[in-house]
Order: sequence, then structure tokens, then C-alpha cells
Amino acid sequence: MNTWFSLPASGAVVFLRQVRKTLEFVRLAPFDTSTTEGRSRERYRRVALSTVTSAAAKAIAILTTLVAVPLTVGYLGVERYGLWMALSSAVALLGFGDFGIGLGLLNAVSEADGRKDLEAAREYVSSAFYLLLGVGVVVGTVFAVTSTSVSWGELFNVRSKQAAEEALPAISVLIACFAANIPLWTANRVNMGYQEGYVNSAWEIAGNLAGLGGLLLSIHFRTGLPILVLAVSSGPLLASMANGIVLFTSRRPRLLPRWKRFRADSAGKVFRLGALFFIMQMAGVLMLTTDNLVVARVLGVSEVTRYAVPMKLFGAVPLLVGMILVPLWPAYGEAISSGDAIWVRRTLVGSVRWAAIFSLAIAVPLAVFGKSIVHAWVGPEAVPPLSLLLGMGVWTVMNTAWGAVAMFLNGASALRAQAIWSTVTGAGALGIKIVLARSFGLSGVIWGTVIAQGFLMVLPLSLHARRLLETLAPVSGQGQAR
Repeated sequence: MNTWFSLPASGAVVFLRQVRKTLEFVRLAPFDTSTTEGRSRERYRRVALSTVTSAAAKAIAILTTLVAVPLTVGYLGVERYGLWMALSSAVALLGFGDFGIGLGLLNAVSEADGRKDLEAAREYVSSAFYLLLGVGVVVGTVFAVTSTSVSWGELFNVRSKQAAEEALPAISVLIACFAANIPLWTANRVNMGYQEGYVNSAWEIAGNLAGLGGLLLSIHFRTGLPILVLAVSSGPLLASMANGIVLFTSRRPRLLPRWKRFRADSAGKVFRLGALFFIMQMAGVLMLTTDNLVVARVLGVSEVTRYAVPMKLFGAVPLLVGMILVPLWPAYGEAISSGDAIWVRRTLVGSVRWAAIFSLAIAVPLAVFGKSIVHAWVGPEAVPPLSLLLGMGVWTVMNTAWGAVAMFLNGASALRAQAIWSTVTGAGALGIKIVLARSFGLSGVIWGTVIAQGFLMVLPLSLHARRLLETLAPVSGQGQAR
């Protein structure tokens, strides 16, 4: 068999085998966790359920978007729809506004679950909830105080009087929904910490469908942009609220946040873990979102399209594999805390191997046939050079396989090392990309990312993960950031 086709074929076999294995664990009835094998199978069951429901949630989100976009553009017009998208993007920049507290709670809960320490879990949940509530209040207050001093219509460069008048009330609705949702993230992170991400996906589906329903009603009654934004945004917000109500009144009532369970030490631990996650997130943004800016600055805006379009193809691979890898994060945390080192080692090795083979099987044909694919998809003006496609292929395989290692490090709360090396990589990558872009053109940007990420983050942190894996004892430590 030709080498070019053997890799995709073998990757397809591995992928189908993994899908079949995953589907074997898709069942509602839990496994008996009184034995080591039973606990192992239960972890895989929860990973499988989370993977399947996450895929379903993303499919529903894509379908609702396909339905909503033409309806909304037709109703609002190009400028008012563009205003909504611009305002939404501005609010999305606040997505890290919880300072990583939610992710810190995820780790703390999975660790407490592994130790079967309900009291610790209750303190973590209550402490994190009131921290997040405080963040939400601060966000809402700061906006309320400063919003009237900003000319939102001029800021977003709208021209019609109607759009200018609707800008402030529309962003007020978005900020209000965002601030209200911050403490509600508690339920989402608790579910993830207990390896029940599939519950979040179910509510996400309900929220997206409710948002679509709100959009249709708003268009039917011919409302303005602020009411339309409220109708669409309230769906996911109500779903988050319902998620929390069901979690804390029915599924896990003993975790209901109460002020008397707020503990300074628990809040401090969640905040410290969250701060490290926040640093990692910021470094990731610096490393992965500056490519288009570097291309525009060094090579010109006209070259951005030739870079961004193929990157959308390659970038989908880590996102796709991530649906399987992310649920492993809390599973590692629980397994390490409960002392199941054998499961951790077996799962980590298997997930890295599977992620590498699958991503290689997709990256090879994308690199080989990428020019033809982009030409047929977008047109001749976006066709990238082969050197750029090869660089993106290498980045795809490295980034996808690295994602499997990162889930282990996250679950092990090995965050300090990640924060340090991620920061070094984010700063180093920017400089390397600029230098290589000037020397080698468009492909220099992605190869700069590959070199920086490979040598400054993947290599040292992979060695750190190996050392950490070797130190796992039958009974793990207390999950402190390492």
C-alpha cells in the first residue's frame, strides 16, 4: 500500500476501534466500584458518556447556528447583526474573568472525590461559589459605573441612528447575563469534577435550543436588538440556572453552597489553583492567537487569509480529539487521589498513542491535498504554500498528542510547572514567529509556533510528566500544585 494512504487508513482503523470501544461504555447504569476493575470501567463509562454528549451538544450548536445566522441577518440587517457579533466578541474577552477559579474548583472536587472526602468537597464548593459570586458582582458594578461614559456606537463604528441607540442596551444585556452566569459556573465545574460532564452537555443542548426558540419569538414579534439579545442569551442562562438547581436540590443536595461552609483555606486553595490556570490560559492566548497579527504586521493583511483559512482545517483536529481527552482530566484527578496509579499510567500511554495516530492520519492528507481543498473551498486567493501546510501538519500532531499529556498534568494539579513553561513559551513564540516570518515568509509563522511550543513547553513538560508518573504511589498526595 502507498505510504501516503497507509497512514490515513491505519488512523481510520484506530479511530473506528476507539469509537467502538468508547460506545461499549455508553450506558446509564454505573459499574460496581467496589473493585479496582469496576472503578476503572466506571471512569471510562463517564468519559464515554461525556464524549458522546459533548459531540451531540456541539452538533446541536452548529445546527442552531446554521438556522439562526441567515434568519438574524435577514431580520436585523448587516450592520445591526455585525454590532451584535462585535459586542458578543467583546464580552467573550471576559471569558477568563473568573481568574480560573472554576477550573481550580474542578481540580479540588475531583481530588476530594478520590479521597471520598465529602466535607472537603462541601467547603470547596461553598468557598468557590462565593468567590465567583463576588467576581460577578464586581463585573456588573464596574460596567454599571462606567458604561454611560462610553459612546458605544462610536466605539464599534456604527453608522445608523438605530444601531447607535441600541448599542448600550444590547451590551448591557450581554454583560448582565455574563455576570449572572459567573456564580452559576459552580454547578458546571462540580459536575466536571465528579466526571459528569455529560450532564453539562445535556443542559447545554437545552440552552441552545431555548436560545433558538427565543430568537424565533423575537423575530416573530419584531423586537429590537436588545430584546432579541435578551431572548437569545436567556436560554443558556436559564439552562445554567436549572443545572445548578437540579444539582444542589436533587442530585447532590449536600453540596448546596452555604455561607457557613465558606473557609478561607479552601477558598485560598481554589484561588491559587485557579490563578495558575489563569496564567496558563493567558499564555495560551498569547501563543496561539497572535499568528494572524504577526502575519498582518510583517507580511501584510492580504496574507492573513492564506494563513487563517488552512488553519481552520488543521485546528479542528485538536478540538475534535479534545472531546475525548478533556473528560480524562477529572478522571486522572480522582484516580491519582484514590491511589490507582496503574489506571493512570495505562490511560495516559493509550491516550497519547491514540491522539498521535489519529491526528497524523488526518494531518497527512490535509498537508498533501491542502492546496486543492482550500482552492475548492474558498478560491485561488486563499491557497497556501506547501511549506505552510507541512508546518500546520506538524503542529497538529504535536498539539493533539500534547493535549493528552496536558490532561494528565491538569488532573495531577501539576500546574506551577505548566504556568512557568507556558509563560516562557508565549513570550518566546512571539519573538520567534516574527523573526522567522521575516526570513521565510508565511510558513515561518507556523514553524515559529512549532519550534517554540515543542522546545519550550512540550519537551520540558513531557519530561516533568514522566517524572511525576514515576513518583505515583499507591496512595497519592494531597493534590497540591507542583
